[in-house]
Amino acid sequence: MTTRTGHLDPAVARALSALSAAAKQGLGDPALAELVVIRASQLNHCAFCLDLHLGIARQHGVPERQLDLLAAWEEAGDVFDARERAALALTEAITVLTDGFVPDEVYERAARHFDDTALAHLVGLVVAINNWNRVMVSRRVPPGGYTP
Repeated sequence: MTTRTGHLDPAVARALSALSAAAKQGLGDPALAELVVIRASQLNHCAFCLDLHLGIARQHGVPERQLDLLAAWEEAGDVFDARERAALALTEAITVLTDGFVPDEVYERAARHFDDTALAHLVGLVVAINNWNRVMVSRRVPPGGYTP
């Protein structure tokens, strides 16, 4: 196996952290923000980010049932409300650009639940966690090392 760097340039880390923080703050819903970053991290198979954000989600009071069923949110009945479902659908569409773009119906669904500012922050948050996932997965950073 190739040895991968554990180094992350501090300027890059600060920039990614600033993007994440600004997006979360602008969204204004810490529990929803954690559901979004956990779902993207599931899709990207980022164990480090999953470990980190599951701990943060619990700190913000995200119900265990939501955390348990997040990977199957579409089939989870009323475990997720319409706003959460819209955010999760947009998260998946941005994270997995299967057709090269976010489908209009997915974006419009999210726009019904978020004003322009919140929607811009939601998109920014998904972009931020996808960046973090790629940084961590490409280096194969294992879970752990984070203490809530």
